[in-house]
Amino acid sequence: MVTKLHGSLKREVTIQGIAHIVVIDEKGLKLTIKGRRLGQELSWEDLANGDAALATALNASLSRTTPSLRTATRPNPRRRAKAKARL
Repeated sequence: MVTKLHGSLKREVTIQGIAHIVVIDEKGLKLTIKGRRLGQELSWEDLANGDAALATALNASLSRTTPSLRTATRPNPRRRAKAKARL
């Protein structure tokens, strides 16, 4: 017997040494870098209709304007200095 998906499931995976969060919900899948909000999304409709390749290509072209995974996970030294100044 199959159980319907209500709510969301979150799991942590490591890709190239960087922690990511996979969220599966009624809308589809979302993969984000841990601690971030923006990520790659894929709807169930796109996957079922065969549009997943097109959606993946579009998301990949849009993500070219965002920083790479390695630069996105580096701590910002200015932010750290501001946090110390507040203490």
